[in-house]
Amino acid sequence: MNNYIQIHNQRICDCPKTHISCIEPRSWMQNQIGVWEFKYEDRDIRKKEIHPATFPISMAKKIIELFSHRGELVLDPFVGSGTTLVAASDLERNSIGFDLKPEYIDLCTNRIAQVKTNESTKHVSVNDDARNISNYIEPDTIKLVFTSPPYANLLNRPRQNKSRRVRNNEQLGKIEQYSQDERDLGILSPNDFENAIYEIFNNIRPLIKFKGHCVINISDIWMDNTRIPLHINIIRAMEKAGYELRNTIIWDRRNIVNGIGIFGYPSNYITMGTTFEYLLDFWNPTDWKSAKN
Repeated sequence: MNNYIQIHNQRICDCPKTHISCIEPRSWMQNQIGVWEFKYEDRDIRKKEIHPATFPISMAKKIIELFSHRGELVLDPFVGSGTTLVAASDLERNSIGFDLKPEYIDLCTNRIAQVKTNESTKHVSVNDDARNISNYIEPDTIKLVFTSPPYANLLNRPRQNKSRRVRNNEQLGKIEQYSQDERDLGILSPNDFENAIYEIFNNIRPLIKFKGHCVINISDIWMDNTRIPLHINIIRAMEKAGYELRNTIIWDRRNIVNGIGIFGYPSNYITMGTTFEYLLDFWNPTDWKSAKN
C-alpha cells in the first residue's frame, strides 16, 4: 500500500490537448530567443544568510508558464527557499518540493502561506532526500520538473572573492554550503555529483508524463585554476537516465551582478560564471501508458 501525496495534476484550462502550455503566441515567440534575463522582486530572497543560492521568482514563472498548463503538477526536487512553489502558486499550478534541511522546508511553508493561493491548487513541501521522491508521488502525474541542484562542491570552501572588485566584504572567508549531510549533493566531487543526479532523475522519470519537461539550472565551477563543466555532467547523467535534451538556454545575469573585478588579468583569460548560468531543458520521451499496453 502506498502513501502518495494526494494532489491534483490535471489541467483546469480549456487549451487544446496538443498544446504544451497555456502560453500565448506572442510570449512563445519571445521565449524562442535562447538568452534570458530576469529581475528580482520584493518577494525574492537575496540574503545569503537565509539561503546562499536563489533564483528569481520571475525565472520560475517563465519556465512554469512555458511548460505546463493551469492545474498541472510541478516538482522541485531541491526546493531550497521555495521559489518554484511560490511561482507555481501564482500561476495556478499544483506543486511539490523536497529538501534535506528542515529550515528550508519551514521557509518554503512560510513563503507559501503569504501567497494568495487559488483554492483549486495545493502546494506541499517535504523534508526528505530527493532520492525518495518516488515514495510520495504517483507515477505519470508530473508535468514539469524545475530545479536548481546544489552545484557539487562549489560552495563547500571559504570564499576568496577573486572576482569581486572589493574583496574584503562580509562574504570573504565564509563557507556558504547548505549542509555537511552526506546525502547533500553540495559536498560531492563532480563525478559523484553526476552519479547522484543520475540516481535521482532515473528514479523520478516514471513519475513524469510523456513529453513532460525537466529544466535544470546549473553553473560551471572555476576551482583551483580549472574549469569544471557541471552542465556537461548534468547532460550525461540525464541522458543516461533516459531523458532527451531539447534546449540549452543561457541565463544572462549581467543585469543583477554588481562590483565585478578584473579576474585573471593580464595572463589568464576566464569567463566569469557569475555573469551567466545554464538552463538545460530535457523531456521524458517515454509514453508510460503506451508502454504498459
